[in-house]
Amino acid sequence: MSVSHTPTARVGEPVATAAPAPRHWLRAGWLMTASGWSANQYSSLLGAYRAHLGLTAATTTALFAVYVLGLIPALLVGGPLADRHGRRRVARTALGLSALATCLLMAGPAVPALLWPGRFLTGVGAGTLLTAGSVWIKELSTPPHGTAPSPGAAARRSGLFLSAGFATGGLAASLIAQWAPLPMVLAYVPHLVLSAAAALSAARAPETAPPRSPHTAVAEPAAHRAPFRRLVVPVAPWVFAAPSIAFAVLPALVDGRLHGWGTVYAGIVTAVTPGAGLLVAPLARRLSARHRLAAAATGLLVTAVGLLVGALAVAHAQPVVALFAAALLGAGYGLCVAYGLTEVAALAPPHHLARLTARFWALCYLGFLAPYGVTLLTGAFAPSTILTGVAALALLALAVLLRPGARSSA
Repeated sequence: MSVSHTPTARVGEPVATAAPAPRHWLRAGWLMTASGWSANQYSSLLGAYRAHLGLTAATTTALFAVYVLGLIPALLVGGPLADRHGRRRVARTALGLSALATCLLMAGPAVPALLWPGRFLTGVGAGTLLTAGSVWIKELSTPPHGTAPSPGAAARRSGLFLSAGFATGGLAASLIAQWAPLPMVLAYVPHLVLSAAAALSAARAPETAPPRSPHTAVAEPAAHRAPFRRLVVPVAPWVFAAPSIAFAVLPALVDGRLHGWGTVYAGIVTAVTPGAGLLVAPLARRLSARHRLAAAATGLLVTAVGLLVGALAVAHAQPVVALFAAALLGAGYGLCVAYGLTEVAALAPPHHLARLTARFWALCYLGFLAPYGVTLLTGAFAPSTILTGVAALALLALAVLLRPGARSSA
């Protein structure tokens, strides 16, 4: 009689281990980096557009705001599209649209009118990509596709990739614009290269959208509406109000002492601001572990302090102080975006995650209108006074978040 033996490992022989889970979330993450890059490459070129094309401050700031007019509707439409047609398909289509928008911006020096549709389509592409990409990365990070330690950690990953794009896109564009020939054209080339690389990287990432069936509910559940209004709405607009003021307002108000280095300084600001947002990611995790509202409350407080420091910098035309203010505003951005993505992931059921994420990003991008509001008020008030008033609004949002009704939901 033959006896079968189960192979056993001998002393000194390597023991077979399970293959590590593929990091599909990392492959898709570059889409978010490309989105952040596309948004911020223009921000650091505001001064260059005024110098090279003769655009007024009001025109360049309006072009900055037109981005939001394309982005917010795309966010609201992109969520349902990603739930219906899948995260992968919608995200990759949006990436192509973003690249097309960059091509229009590259043609802007020859035909300045193309800057308007270029900025508008940049918003459309970024908005759709933010919605589908955020949800896709979150779902690729959790079982069965990934091994993130918690849904909150998975949700925060898209914010980190986005911040990386914000930080590097503006700096790269400003350095090219400062020293390269054809600055308003070549400054946009890196985004096209990054978009092509991101598309190739994401090609191997699987679809994660839950399968739809006739029994899938079409109506949005009402269970998360009240918590979303109480816990997310007061914070979301400050996610991008803080960095957009750092990008589009502070450099122009302190560049009198920069003596020809205004474009490089603007690029440094666009790197430092989201860079600070990346650096506070570990702090955001620790604060979230202590209390549900801690990251948001700290983010709003830091934002208010950053605005007050910015007011001081503007009043005395101090670029170094303004750079410190930008770092504080970036830290506030990082804390608020980490809180918002974590909260949305906790509130939304799978079939409605994309659309609730879209609403969060839409509220966030309302903050991009802040620089235009500051510009409009400059005729009636001193810039330092306006920034002090915005700081008071941030503290008001903090008070709304911490009111008893909101705390009882936490």
